[in-house]
Amino acid sequence: MKYYLIRFFAAFVFLSSFVHAQIPEKSRQGNLFIIGGGDRSPDLMRELVAASGLGPKDYVVVLPMSGANPDTSFHYFKADLEPVCSNKIINLNFKTSDVNNKLRLDSLANAKLVFITGGDQERFMKVVLNTPVYDAIHKAFAKGATIAGTSAGAAVMSHYMISGRELVGDTTLRATFRKVKDRNIDIQTGLGLLTDVIVDQHFIVRSRYNRLFSALAKYPDFTCVGIDEATAIVVTGNQVKVVGESQVVVMKNPAKLKVTESGLIKMEDIQFSLYTAGDVFRINKRSE
Repeated sequence: MKYYLIRFFAAFVFLSSFVHAQIPEKSRQGNLFIIGGGDRSPDLMRELVAASGLGPKDYVVVLPMSGANPDTSFHYFKADLEPVCSNKIINLNFKTSDVNNKLRLDSLANAKLVFITGGDQERFMKVVLNTPVYDAIHKAFAKGATIAGTSAGAAVMSHYMISGRELVGDTTLRATFRKVKDRNIDIQTGLGLLTDVIVDQHFIVRSRYNRLFSALAKYPDFTCVGIDEATAIVVTGNQVKVVGESQVVVMKNPAKLKVTESGLIKMEDIQFSLYTAGDVFRINKRSE
């Protein structure tokens, strides 16, 4: 009897290890918490903490490189998070001179929650793109971390990132686009945590419909998501949940998309959705 029990136990251990080995790495991915900018209420911060599943020994890393004053960006985020979270909060303000710092990279890769502050998304990507910092963010995500961001930190989540600049005629940077024309939107490379999805922020407050129409016309097979201030989407796999105080706009599937001889964009139909807190919808893909 003892012999059979030993054999059974050995088989069980082998089978358990085999099953674990067959679980794809993708299944251990974390989620995204993407805030449209503006005020971060205590309730929104509680939602962030809940989504990240922070344990007692986990810590939070803040990447403030989007901000003109990174230390100030870190200070304000820490002030918002501390009342609802007792975990350690670390400021990792990477510069081009220290993107290879192994100690800092290890801290980033092993964080349970990574938060990217607002500011200028291009400023952030100039530090991060094609560096070990980019890789460390993806490593953290692959290990189950929540990658979060607000404003510019929301824009960088997409592979195709809206810079905010118009390219046709007067290229002065403004809060919203003044026209919906072909080849008018400037797209840069973001973090690629979302593929086939483009994110815009401050959406309702700044009436950025022209900007998102332009993005959809450039990438008609994509889902374009506009998140308002004090509002966030929580992306888990292909499922998206809305939290916060305002609304989220989703545009996709333009029908009979055309460009006139003068460069004006037109479409006969479009799938347009407007969501509020508690609503759930699906997107096409996550990062590969």
